[in-house]
Amino acid sequence: MEMSRTDLRIAEIIKSLSVANQVESRIQREVQVVSAPGRVNLIGEHVDYNDGIVLPMAIDRGVLVGSARREDDQITAVSLDLNTESQRVTTNRYGAESGGPSWGAFLSASVRAAIRLGADVPGLDLALTSTLPMGAGLSSSAALTVALILSLCSASGIEPDPRELALAAQTAEIEAVGVPVGNMDQLASTLGVEGHALRIDCRDLSVTPIAIPDSLAVLVVHSGISRALESSAYAERRAACEEVSARLGYKSLRDARADEVADNRYAKHVVSEIARVDSFIDALNKNDLAGIGSILSAGHASLRDDFDVSLPAIDTLVDLLVKHGAVGARLTGAGFGGCVVALTPIAEVREIAKAATDEYEHLTENKAQAFAVTASAGAHRVQ
Repeated sequence: MEMSRTDLRIAEIIKSLSVANQVESRIQREVQVVSAPGRVNLIGEHVDYNDGIVLPMAIDRGVLVGSARREDDQITAVSLDLNTESQRVTTNRYGAESGGPSWGAFLSASVRAAIRLGADVPGLDLALTSTLPMGAGLSSSAALTVALILSLCSASGIEPDPRELALAAQTAEIEAVGVPVGNMDQLASTLGVEGHALRIDCRDLSVTPIAIPDSLAVLVVHSGISRALESSAYAERRAACEEVSARLGYKSLRDARADEVADNRYAKHVVSEIARVDSFIDALNKNDLAGIGSILSAGHASLRDDFDVSLPAIDTLVDLLVKHGAVGARLTGAGFGGCVVALTPIAEVREIAKAATDEYEHLTENKAQAFAVTASAGAHRVQ
């Protein structure tokens, strides 16, 4: 039987870690592997940090982290995906800054987060690999942080509550990149449910699974334009939203009415986008394809025209997916590149993807990568 993409990556991790560094001793070591999924957000963009309602789903691509005990108190981590100059970082069991490759900040912050969750972190060798495209808006950084913290906790013999794990990962990511990220990505990664998107109330952290109709496929298309959250205008948008809510006397824009924010396009997007989430869920539950499509179109238009986080190439990709048969499509993630999400009839997903990406490459000279995703379970230890 042919091994799956994930099984192949797990085999690589076990091979990397199963023999101790002292090659001459050939000591076989127990290897633990954890998996944390990325996510695609169906609707509810840039509202998590405004205490809004969102509808992401954990996907069947993510980050895998394997761990094996060391005899000292050092923690080394090697990326099986990067070149030799940037693949290895080292810290200690207290999360001291390691220097070296920039992604080492995620390891150090994750060690400190695991300690705050009660983990007595031992010395470990870690091996990391990802099936997520980097810079795509599919929460690779959240999946990495969740996987690292869960691996460190698992090696310490503790199993954190999924919500506590998500919030710890959110804090660790803020420490690592210096960007005030919201909590949606981490909650989706820890609380995912197979076959379902998650209606997450980012204020009270309540989560309701929402079934994806069997007739629909979720298609993710990477635009070929990578984005980096640190270099985007994410922090600027967040600050602008907080300024409007403070002026109105609200804790967040979750409490604002549409008429109160009509003069500020960033806030207008947030308020209208929060309202779209439950309308979209209603359309999903009714399998109302016209309603699903119009809500996705309205969400993209708002991200493009009000929140100003789209790009002409992204707009072209959205239009082409709909032209070639998608029920609806929109930018997903923080914007300024990355991915588009589309819902398509399941029987036509491959044809739609090929036709849209071929024409997109012809028009923009950007090579898109399309892949259908399914809703997966949240972060867990691999058996």
